[in-house]
Amino acid sequence: MEATLSSKNQATIPKAVRDYLHLKPGDRFRFFFQPDGAVVILPRIPTSALKGSVTKSSRPVSIEQIDAAIKAGATNRFR
Repeated sequence: MEATLSSKNQATIPKAVRDYLHLKPGDRFRFFFQPDGAVVILPRIPTSALKGSVTKSSRPVSIEQIDAAIKAGATNRFR
C-alpha cells in the first residue's frame, strides 16, 4: 500500500489503513521507529477505553504479598 507526500508535507492515510485502525477525522496517532527501519503507526487510545480490560482479582492481595513479589522480581532480574 502506498501514499504520496504532498508539497505541504502531508499524506493521506489509505482508507484500508484508516478502517483497520478505526481512525476517524480528528483522531490522534503516534509513529514509532523500529531498529530495522520500519515505522509503526498506532492510534492513541484514551485511558477510558481501557476500563474493564483487566479483570479484578478474585482474592485481595496484601501489601506484604505485593512487597514480596516485588522483591522476588528484583532479585531474579539482577542475578
